[in-house]
Amino acid sequence: MSVLTQIRQITPRERRNILVGLLFALPWLIGFLGFTLYPIVSSFYYSFTRYDLLRPPVFLGFDNYVNLITDDQDFRIVVYNTVWWVLFSAPLGVLSAFLMALLLNTNIVARSFFRAVFFFPSIVPVVVTAFVWQFLLNIQYGAVNGTLQSLGLPTVPFLSDPKLVKPTLILIHMWAQGAAMVIFLATLQDVPRSLYEAATVDGANALRRLWHITIPMVSPIILFNAVLSFISGFQYFTLPWLLSGGTGGPNQSTEFYSLFLYRNAFVYLRMGKANALAWILFAVIIFFTFVLFRASGRFVYYAGNSR
Repeated sequence: MSVLTQIRQITPRERRNILVGLLFALPWLIGFLGFTLYPIVSSFYYSFTRYDLLRPPVFLGFDNYVNLITDDQDFRIVVYNTVWWVLFSAPLGVLSAFLMALLLNTNIVARSFFRAVFFFPSIVPVVVTAFVWQFLLNIQYGAVNGTLQSLGLPTVPFLSDPKLVKPTLILIHMWAQGAAMVIFLATLQDVPRSLYEAATVDGANALRRLWHITIPMVSPIILFNAVLSFISGFQYFTLPWLLSGGTGGPNQSTEFYSLFLYRNAFVYLRMGKANALAWILFAVIIFFTFVLFRASGRFVYYAGNSR
């Protein structure tokens, strides 16, 4: 039966119900068309143009993409910084959250207090986090360097040395993994106690129980947090922007992809280039997410899976 025939067979009551349903959904449809679909389509179009918001866009074809990949030296620096950041921050952030969850899943004294303390950094606004760490790590009056000086040790330029600033951001990132920690903690508490008891009876020590029981049982959550970490890593913006004063310094060492995109869009008004950067980022995120899911079959265990 064709679609046209099915439409003709709809009764007046059914048509009225469909109309009422569409009217109720109309606010969402208007919002979707005006604030989601139109920006996506227009962004894709502008990525093929030279557009500065002041003059009409000029169609350039693939020139924006080609120039970024072949001629833009800053783009290569940005790609290096971003890939470096993603490859180190994503796994280390997941590892940090997992280890904190393991610690807080044991019967330690004041466990509820430590859970609140470990979770607290994830709910603090990023602006506050940036100012706190900027104060702590300041080479002249920071508490960390002040402690080093009191011990007779040299000061460390955490935020002004190009070789140290990204590892410093990694440490701050690992410190603020409270949200992922809570997800891990909830998953750890759902691991059947009978598995640990059986393994203990068989003579397995704590390390073997961790490797053969805990990690396989929480592997879906490891994948979930890893995917989120990779996606957010490619879009890393606020903290390096605040700590570097919006310069991407020192020596472009914190000029990550999102900062470079923002600068081209709202500082230099190169909207065509900025939209091309956005679509390249979208393609890269899709690719990395696809690779993670394809590779997950080798290490992710789903309870009840027939494989």
